[in-house]
Amino acid sequence: MDADNSSADALSTIWKHSYKGGEWRSCVNKSSGGLPESNGYIYVEANGGLNQQRILVICNAVAVAGFLNATLLIPNFHFHSIWRDPSKFGDIYDEDYFISTLENDVRVVDKIPLYLMEWFDHNMTNVYNFRVKAWSSIHYYEEVVLRRLLEEKVIRISPFANRLSFDAPPAVQQLRCLANYEALRFSNPILTLGEALVSRMKERSVNHGGKYVSVHLRFEEDMVAFSCCVCDGGEQEEKNMIAARERGWKGKFTKPGRTICPGAIRLNGKCPLTPLEVPWTTRVRLLPHRFKIKQPNLMHELLIVSLTIVKSLCFYLVISLINY
Repeated sequence: MDADNSSADALSTIWKHSYKGGEWRSCVNKSSGGLPESNGYIYVEANGGLNQQRILVICNAVAVAGFLNATLLIPNFHFHSIWRDPSKFGDIYDEDYFISTLENDVRVVDKIPLYLMEWFDHNMTNVYNFRVKAWSSIHYYEEVVLRRLLEEKVIRISPFANRLSFDAPPAVQQLRCLANYEALRFSNPILTLGEALVSRMKERSVNHGGKYVSVHLRFEEDMVAFSCCVCDGGEQEEKNMIAARERGWKGKFTKPGRTICPGAIRLNGKCPLTPLEVPWTTRVRLLPHRFKIKQPNLMHELLIVSLTIVKSLCFYLVISLINY
């Protein structure tokens, strides 16, 4: 990221770069007219990490609701057992902006009318819940889900992450793009802190044109447990990872005949880098020795840097290219 380019400047010029002899073209195609009468309300529950919730829940929910001419209720974020983050949609994203940006393409509301909720004793758990298979096609929603939606007027889909195939018609893909690149804007507290941190990183990288690198560390308990790698934490680490795998995937790794070979997994390059290995790798392969690695002291600040730079709510190790 260059010091003399703001985020807005970068976004405004990105389409000017040629690709295979042509030009990049935006996939967003906003509508200008009104919407027909809604077929009903869809309520989805966003499971997974925050980045997964954004890409594989919110964007897909917008696409499904738009394709079915349904009204989308603001998605509910699960309290994740690993992240333990109680944030709601409005804590992370600008909810009013999300609703207004989509108003000509998909109806989005923050609550279901009371007269409809009376049918379910004002309890969402009484609403019919679809258990949709992972990576279902949009035609499944059209042929199966829509029929029930028209009958019930309110349906719930939980869990919803990964419940829509990547292979979808252009109209569905455009709704995904509209949600991700236009409608989802971070809330003001996150934007303010994020901009301050980006400015700080640029100032500290002034000797290198304000350039720095953001590396996705992705070294969390669930990821390490799922990888089945050994990270030199000894017997206690082994016990913790076995417990985490059982807690998160209930028997997936203990099926009869399944053998876990941490050494082979590491040799195949499938182990996440530890916080200690990251600076070693960057020293050897990326950065001259005169540069240093800067890791913000506060984990909260580290989270916000990732929000602003890569628009992904994951913890990132920020590497600042600064002279000693």
